[in-house]
Amino acid sequence: MIAIKGGKIITMNQGKTIDNGIILIENDIIKAVSGKHRLPAGCEIIDASGKWITPGFIDAHTHIGLEEEIYRVEGDDVNEVSDPLTPHLQAVDGVNCADLAFRDALRGGVTRSMSMPGSANIIGGQAVLLKHLAPTAAAMADRNPWGLKAALGENPKRVYAGQKKTPMTRMASASLLRESFYNAARALEKDEKDNKDYYKQQPLFRVLKHEMPLLLHAHRADDIMTAIRIRDEFGFKLVIQHGTEAHLIADELVKREIPVCLGPLLTNRAKVEMKEVAFRNARLLAERGVEFCLITDHPVIPIEHLRVCAALTVREGLDENLALAALTSNAAKIIRLDDELGSLQTGKKADLVIFDGHPFDFRSRVKMAMVDGLIWRDEGE
Repeated sequence: MIAIKGGKIITMNQGKTIDNGIILIENDIIKAVSGKHRLPAGCEIIDASGKWITPGFIDAHTHIGLEEEIYRVEGDDVNEVSDPLTPHLQAVDGVNCADLAFRDALRGGVTRSMSMPGSANIIGGQAVLLKHLAPTAAAMADRNPWGLKAALGENPKRVYAGQKKTPMTRMASASLLRESFYNAARALEKDEKDNKDYYKQQPLFRVLKHEMPLLLHAHRADDIMTAIRIRDEFGFKLVIQHGTEAHLIADELVKREIPVCLGPLLTNRAKVEMKEVAFRNARLLAERGVEFCLITDHPVIPIEHLRVCAALTVREGLDENLALAALTSNAAKIIRLDDELGSLQTGKKADLVIFDGHPFDFRSRVKMAMVDGLIWRDEGE
């Protein structure tokens, strides 16, 4: 049994904050969170007096382990550009668990992330939810697969126009995505295993059966609307990735309960479709009732700066509690794991971070992170 005592506990449970509280942890589960609690005899005590304790941050869109900042001599491991339709690929098969970014993530308070194929393809492959600290490399894969990555907009057009093959227009991109789901839906009407494309179509079956969502890369409002139309045709669960202009069609998203993984925000206008990128977009989504979380798209923004992105949205008018939720409880809800993660509550995973100051203060450092009960401290401490 571990007892973390003292400190300000930001539970993210209905806005509850506990000063000088106690968190009791047994193995990988939180057993109690309270202002007063008798410490069990013989428990290990971690003194967090004067510090801030939050749930571990979650980055719901990265390429961590796939697109490393160094060691690229072998080429690109994040985009399989030989075919615009590769739903059968699994990100987990390309992840290097020794990527230095996993350590960086913990230094920024990010304990879990979704790693997914890039956006060169209309359907790029299946995402994996990763733990940033685990007893073995194999145990880092927390949920696999955990969503199917797709893309509309500039990226597929640019990649395949360069190869002089379809899709070269937004019309062709939408058509390929629609056709893929049409064929999969037809196959489901029969024996889904009784077709030569079963292996390639299986992820599409899972999306159609609501076993995992479609994680769709789109920046422009018109591309998001195209995704919404296709979603309406087939009835699958859709999560918009990036959503730079999502605030312009917020009513359509709210009506269908489609969430947005917003970002990267701490970046330049790298493409025409990103002309509306701004930290105020988080506030605009909140004001219009859109459910969202914040993402880095690592390595576009180094994953350790996820909390910096959140702090800058507060500067631009987003409520501070909503900004914290965008890294914790809302992120957990969007990735469909809010029953285990995203808040400090009895029965949830022992996944938390201890800061020596407010997490949005750029001077604050992570003193300790805990992932499923395992403890990490910066080697420099």
